[in-house]
Amino acid sequence: MSFRIGSGVDFHKLAEGRELWIGGVQIPHYKGAVGHSDADVLLHAICDALLGALSLGDIGVHFPDTEAAYKGIDSKILLQKTIQLVAERGYRVINVDSTLCLEKPKIKPYVTQMQAIIAEILSITAADVSVKATTTEQMGFAGREEGLMAYATVLLQRV
Repeated sequence: MSFRIGSGVDFHKLAEGRELWIGGVQIPHYKGAVGHSDADVLLHAICDALLGALSLGDIGVHFPDTEAAYKGIDSKILLQKTIQLVAERGYRVINVDSTLCLEKPKIKPYVTQMQAIIAEILSITAADVSVKATTTEQMGFAGREEGLMAYATVLLQRV
């Protein structure tokens, strides 16, 4: 059996008056992520991990922020398109491990919903999707609530 491991990371600036989408879930907060798409930092990190596992570049190569078609796009669509690329190359996802870094809001109430959304798109079980969060103890841009970041690792197996 052939296995591939990929890691991804994404960062987005936070600004007042924007929607906050994380893991495919809209989270009520006075700040939201800024980006060309809906700026879902978690789904972007997972996309990069999937693409990286197969040496396919990164999310910017496949969904450039210079393309009007991706302006405001739902990142669940980007994840669906990314998993299609993975499947076309004969691989399937075994599991996802991810970590969000943000001071606020607390995401624990939304983790189960995030896991279900991600699992459905990737055709795995929610138990195969780990979503964790940490603060930076008020240090750096995440600690000052200027931005947020996400890390993701995926394991793929040749079908």
